[in-house]
Amino acid sequence: MVNSIQDYWKREISEYRLSKTVLYSGSLRTGCGAASSAVGPVYCPGDQRVYLDLSFFDQLQSDFGAQGGPFAQAYVIAHEYGHHVQDLLGELESGSSVPVELQADCYAGVWARNAVTTGFYEKPFTQAEIAEALDAATALGDDRIQRRTLGRIDPESFTHGSSEQRVAAFQRGYKTGAPADCGQADLGRLPA
Repeated sequence: MVNSIQDYWKREISEYRLSKTVLYSGSLRTGCGAASSAVGPVYCPGDQRVYLDLSFFDQLQSDFGAQGGPFAQAYVIAHEYGHHVQDLLGELESGSSVPVELQADCYAGVWARNAVTTGFYEKPFTQAEIAEALDAATALGDDRIQRRTLGRIDPESFTHGSSEQRVAAFQRGYKTGAPADCGQADLGRLPA
């Protein structure tokens, strides 16, 4: 999966440099400070690495209520590599957090649409596989997380976008398969 994601972006943008994937459990130090299972998967621009907490994918189901599955994991990983793409293109720090996160979701959709071109997948993803990604995006929406943990929703404190926004961003990238359709300004206007 990681090889497919990186192969796609390497062919898509001339600025692309491979990002190392670091698998961990518990906690570790990154170029951006400490990372722990409380943080989950994270991209660190300080060392340009993607850190994947192995327990997160179980938590995605047990704590966040997602159905899980291989493509739910693919969505999460492609999202983190979307941040690497943003970093390389100078888009990572260019806006507020919600449009940046939605753009990473859109980039995950772009990869999913084009994954077969990398040679790592023989055929396009099925509707059931895409449904796993959309279910994970729904489960990781700020509104869903806040309702579960706080008992209320505060859109002013969103960091990643609502469930509806995250699904719409992934779907936009998947529908068009074009990174140019993932502009932060447009994604930031998705209805919450």
